[in-house]
Amino acid sequence: MNCRILRLKEVKKLTGLSRSTIYLQISKGHFPKQVHLTGARSVGWYESDITEWIESRHQL
Repeated sequence: MNCRILRLKEVKKLTGLSRSTIYLQISKGHFPKQVHLTGARSVGWYESDITEWIESRHQL
């Protein structure tokens, strides 16, 4: 399992989604939830979660 943490900029680049779409999909339960990092507003995503989500899109 890859434990690398991706920040929003990287997630947007990998998925092709905008910030608002990512957070909308999280609220609907259709996108991996972010993890809280140091600081009140710092978040990221596990690279493995994003990779799995991308791969699941290919199956549709």
